[in-house]
Amino acid sequence: MARIVYSMLTSLDGYIARSDEDIGLPVPETELHQHFNDMMRQASAVLAGRRMYETMRFWDSPERATGADEVGRDFAHAWRETPKIVFSTRLRQVGLNARLVSGDAENTVRSLKEQTGGLVILGGADLAASLARAGLVDEYRLYMHPVVLGGGKPYFQPGLSLALKPLGTESLTQGVTLLRYAPAG
Repeated sequence: MARIVYSMLTSLDGYIARSDEDIGLPVPETELHQHFNDMMRQASAVLAGRRMYETMRFWDSPERATGADEVGRDFAHAWRETPKIVFSTRLRQVGLNARLVSGDAENTVRSLKEQTGGLVILGGADLAASLARAGLVDEYRLYMHPVVLGGGKPYFQPGLSLALKPLGTESLTQGVTLLRYAPAG
């Protein structure tokens, strides 16, 4: 059975982005980027809402796979090879190795969990909140940057109530602390 892991960079005050146009968080440097590359290579699938998918489409461009630096090329290859399920009622098509779902996210993810094994990375606060309410998120990974954004898009949606138990912490480069939690009970 697959493990659904909601994983996002976040500020100390709990925001994943200042706005849709301005993430506001520092760009991962080589060592931190490599951590995310390794996680992407372990993933059997990626679940994303429209905004997250549109942000990550950057890695679909041929220039990402052939240009930039080695760690960027590595991530682009891992991203392109990992199957993606994109949940959106606005998008009409998605790119390489991606499937568009405009219907019931809960049933789609429930089926995926039963039919797939390994790590499934979940990105995007709105989709994560919907799946958390349905009890489908197995782990929360908050990559806390030592930055305060003062507002924006929160990691946890307002009104979402969860009891969590700690799974561990890890100090990473750039002053980032990884906090890992699982639903309690």
